[in-house]
Amino acid sequence: MINIADAFRDGKAFIPFITCGDPDLETTAALVRAAAENGADLIELGIPFSDPTAEGPVIQEANERALRAGTTTDKIFALVHDLRKTVAIPMVFMTYANVVFSYGTDRFLQQCAEAGIQGLILPDIPYEEKDEFDPACKAAGLELISLIAPTSADRISRIARDASGFVYCVSSLGVTGVRTEITTDIGAMVRLVKAEKDIPCAVGFGISTPQQARQMAAQADGVIVGSAIMKLVAAHGRDAVPYVAEYVRSMKQALLPADAGNSRKTN
Repeated sequence: MINIADAFRDGKAFIPFITCGDPDLETTAALVRAAAENGADLIELGIPFSDPTAEGPVIQEANERALRAGTTTDKIFALVHDLRKTVAIPMVFMTYANVVFSYGTDRFLQQCAEAGIQGLILPDIPYEEKDEFDPACKAAGLELISLIAPTSADRISRIARDASGFVYCVSSLGVTGVRTEITTDIGAMVRLVKAEKDIPCAVGFGISTPQQARQMAAQADGVIVGSAIMKLVAAHGRDAVPYVAEYVRSMKQALLPADAGNSRKTN
């Protein structure tokens, strides 16, 4: 049985984010396989939504392209079913509450479980409203991933106490996007989490270079990258697969111990 903990078992995890359906679902499938083959430990799949409030312009535009291409939630479930024939690493969905509500929460979560999804990230659901989804996720065998931000402050301990799967540490205020510098004290955030619960912490928002990935992973258990990947997809379209594969390889390499040589985890 695949579970999210597997992604963090053999060192620092690299977690790429891919918007499903940009530029089309066939390319998404190829991108996911390439990421898994080149060192990704867990893959975050974005279900496109018309109003992705947590996203910066790169991923907003990816959402728009995916929706224009006719991407639907049902088509994404079919995609994941097919991917599970060859992709063994954990996968989670990132989307918005309205996508789940409009599909029907129980039906959505059951389809996730049947397709082979391990968890769900809903950035527009604050900790105080988590109970709208958490019991249903648990009943379906899914982990509802909690997010903490630099502004979470005294709420971090409470969020960590109830967290499952891994904790998504938001490195920067605002929306997703590439940043030249990350100044948040990620180490302090992670220490607050670990004081409450022994659970992996992965850092996302703003990370784009191997150097940034290495710096963030030194303070956490994994690194999440989305905008830098979707910029490659925007630039190369259906020809993006080799560019993304090389990018994932370089980012995973940055997270390996110095004595690991050229060895990489592949799936």
